[in-house]
Amino acid sequence: MKDIIIKKSEKHCRGVFVARNFKKGEIVVPWVVKKILDKQELSSLTQQEKEYVSKREDGKYVLFAEPACCVNHSCDPNTKSENNANVAIRDIKKGEEITTDYELEGALNKFKCSCGSKNCRGSIGENYI
Repeated sequence: MKDIIIKKSEKHCRGVFVARNFKKGEIVVPWVVKKILDKQELSSLTQQEKEYVSKREDGKYVLFAEPACCVNHSCDPNTKSENNANVAIRDIKKGEEITTDYELEGALNKFKCSCGSKNCRGSIGENYI
């Protein structure tokens, strides 16, 4: 994918950054699913793999591959999940990090939020634990 780059993030280990401008409504990061799991299969994952898992509405769990697994959380995101992709919810300028709201994406683990947004809720995963 020449339109996005995975590199070191200021707030997280790695992140996905755009290599060009994106308009609101454009697909920014198409999802690559590594595996679909039942609840029982979650215990076979490493702790790192569990960080890349989201719960679906049907009770199944999705393990994402790159680049989707590298999209970081923000309480003030610039993308949302739609049609198996991260879609821009506002115009995104070249060089910006792609973010999504894990609370809306089915975060598997509860964790402290460090997004730095003025709208920061302080923690993620409240609705799915």
